Amino acid sequence: MRRTVGMALAAALVLAGCGSLNFIKRRLPPPTEGPAGVTFRFDAPSAQVVQLAGNWPENNWLRGQAQTGSFLVGEMSDPDGDGIWERTEKLPPGRYEYKFVIDRVNWRYDPNNSNRTDDGYGGFNSLLDVQ
Repeated sequence: MRRTVGMALAAALVLAGCGSLNFIKRRLPPPTEGPAGVTFRFDAPSAQVVQLAGNWPENNWLRGQAQTGSFLVGEMSDPDGDGIWERTEKLPPGRYEYKFVIDRVNWRYDPNNSNRTDDGYGGFNSLLDVQ
C-alpha cells in the first residue's frame, strides 16, 4: 500500500513539473490565409534573424537579395520577443515550396506543416497550396 501511494505521489510530482519544461516546442498553426496574405510562423526563441525562403518570384529562395540589394529578403519579425517569428506574404493562387532560414545558415522545413516534398539535397521543403 505504501509503495502504491509513493509511486502515485512521484507520478503526480513528475506530471506537475512537466508544464514548466522549456525544451518542449510550442505547436504553431501551419501557414494561414487571411485578407493581408498568408501568414507564416516559426518558433526560434534564440535566433537573431529568421528569414522565409520560397520559390515565388519575389523571393526565389532568397535570391531576391540581388534584385533588392538587401540581405534580408523574407525577413521575419518577432516584435513582442516571444520567440515566435512571423511574416505575411501576398501570394497569388498556386503551389509553393518554402523553408525557414535561421541566422542565415540553418535551413529548416516547417515543423507545423506536414505537407512536404524532397528538396533535392537529402531534406525536405514545406509545401503550401494557396487558394
